[in-house]
Order: sequence, then C-alpha cells, then structure tokens
Amino acid sequence: MQAVILAGGLGTRISEETHLRPKPMVDVGSKPILWHIMKSYSAYGINDFIICLGYKGYLIKEYFANYFLHMSDVTFDMQNNSMQVHQNMAEPWRVTLVDTGENTQTGGRMRRVADHLKPDQPFCFTYGDGLCDVDIRKLIDFHNAQGLLATVTAVQPPGRFGSLEISGDRINHFNEKPKGDGGWINGGYFVLSPEVLKLIKGDATVWEKEPLQRLSEQGQLSAYRHAGFWQPMDTLRDKVRLEGLWESGEAPWMVW
Repeated sequence: MQAVILAGGLGTRISEETHLRPKPMVDVGSKPILWHIMKSYSAYGINDFIICLGYKGYLIKEYFANYFLHMSDVTFDMQNNSMQVHQNMAEPWRVTLVDTGENTQTGGRMRRVADHLKPDQPFCFTYGDGLCDVDIRKLIDFHNAQGLLATVTAVQPPGRFGSLEISGDRINHFNEKPKGDGGWINGGYFVLSPEVLKLIKGDATVWEKEPLQRLSEQGQLSAYRHAGFWQPMDTLRDKVRLEGLWESGEAPWMVW
C-alpha cells in the first residue's frame, strides 16, 4: 500500500524554523518530523511513499539523496577519492518526491501525484507536520470494512488552557489540562479510494473544503475514532513538547 504525505506548505506559524527549511524537515530529536511519520507507517508494513513537495522542496530531495550520510558513520579517503559507509542504516522505503508547486492547495497537491498512485487501490494520506500513535493497520481494516470512498481519523484534542468551576466567588474545581469540548476533529490520517481524486478540480482545491464536504454529503466519509496520542506541530511550543517527549524516551508515536 502507498502513503501520500503533504510536505509543501509554508508553515508560517512556526516561522522561527521554516524560514530556513520546509516544516516537515523541522527536527524532533535529531530527525525531521517527516522521518518520524514515515517510520510510523513503516512499522505497519507501508514502505512506498509519495511525498508532495513545494516550499523549499529541494531540501527534502537532498535529504533523501544523502540519506546514508545522515544515518550512518562514514569514512572519506581524500587521497583516493573514496567513501566508505559504516553501519548501513537503510530503510526498506521507496520514496517518490514530486514537485507539486509552491502555491498549490492540499487537494491540488494530491491530484498532482495521481499518476504515481496504483490504480484501483486505496492509499493512505496524511500531513507532514503531525504525529499520532494510531494503529495504521486497524485504520486500514476499518476503511475496508466500511466500503466507502474515504476514512478520516477523528481525534479529540486536549483543551489549551486550564478550566475553573466557579460558584459565587469561590472556585469549586480546578482542572489544569482539561479535555477539549468533546468535539471530534480531523486528525489527518486518511485512507482513500482513488475515486476521490475526481472531486478535486485543480491546484486551487482545498482538500478539507469542497472534496471532504461532498464526500460527507454523499455518505462516503467514515470516521475512525482515535482516543490515543495526537499532536500537530503548528507552533514552536508544539515542537518543544514533541522534543521533550522524544528525549524522555516516552514518545507515544514511536511504535517501531
């Protein structure tokens, strides 16, 4: 099965990092968040990736072109102009990098990689800036059982601020990290039939707008509820949190 990953946006809300590199190349620990996402899929046997490039996409190309250098110890023999790679850390990945344009919207990027998708086979689709411990195999099985065109992983984000229960002038209850309002949101991990590409008109199509709205109106969009870990990396604060989890050795998304 293939996984399509969006990696072309500007990432303006974390500009402290993205003025130098695309957001999927921002490190969590010592590895780009894109690497973490791909490792998560690979843990469930998905090793064929199509990555939609845009803003500073050449940096992602250079990363994979020099993957051995990033992941292994290397000896350079300058006199003989040779290189020896030690401790080969190759992944079983097939990675297709497609320039989908700097200003193309999320739906348009998906449409631009259509020729690289296997015909008549469902594929996974996600964003290049969020980590989750969803069981990809169960997600795929759920999608197949539903028999619909699209499945989205639904998550409930935690509340951002603490909450107070007040009676008169007294606080009856203080909750520092409350759950959100109980609503489910798009967690970004999809399984899709190639048929959904017909709903994308062109580069200006935003996947989260008309295509998903039409799929829901047609009864062709199912929700796989995920109650576990989910964290986007929208801001520097999010990056710091993910870094802390990784460095603690308790990163929930590390299923490999």
